Amino acid sequence: MQEETRIRPLAFHAAGGTEDWRVLGEGACAFFRTESFGAGARLVGAIGEALAGVGEADVDLRPEGVTVRLIEAGAEYYGLTGRHVELARLVSGVARELGAVADPGGVQTVQVTVDALDVPAVVAFWRALLGYRDRSGSPEDLLDPVRRGAPFYFQQMDGPRPQRNRVHVDVWVPHDLAERRIAAAIAAGGRLVTDEHAPNHWVLADPEGNEACVGAAGAAG
Repeated sequence: MQEETRIRPLAFHAAGGTEDWRVLGEGACAFFRTESFGAGARLVGAIGEALAGVGEADVDLRPEGVTVRLIEAGAEYYGLTGRHVELARLVSGVARELGAVADPGGVQTVQVTVDALDVPAVVAFWRALLGYRDRSGSPEDLLDPVRRGAPFYFQQMDGPRPQRNRVHVDVWVPHDLAERRIAAAIAAGGRLVTDEHAPNHWVLADPEGNEACVGAAGAAG
């Protein structure tokens, strides 16, 4: 296994053997389609055996397939390490052996962003309401302790902004599918507000002006 060196999304994507995976806002994710719920359960069991003693993963089993997420969610660091490259290779190998097909288009994560003037006060309220905890190293992020619910991010405002929504959704999609998702949203009646931060993220708005962001981690450039 590689040392637990912290790595960026681009480095993960550039590593060989990670083609099944996409780094989103909440770690490296892969979705493996299976022919039945039982086949998915067998894949989950095989993944557990393959990772025993070498690492851990968040695994979600559905009738359509299995989603696997790799991330270090410790007290000091929340993100990817070199070890996750090796774990991704192990999981992909197990999936291939069982005939599960990777579908990168089947992964995404959603984050709720709240614009606030007094971030600490607003964070305290949402922390208590949701039963969430602070993300390591950030006083502006809250996480579901079991990493199932959408994370919350609190963005500092310089002044009141009554003319725009102050809560919006960030949708993290595979970096190579971001433009397709944006085009679909625009075709459905939305509009592009700005692409000044592309290819990291784009700001869109629905027909009534409510904003949302599409994020893509690990894109070259």
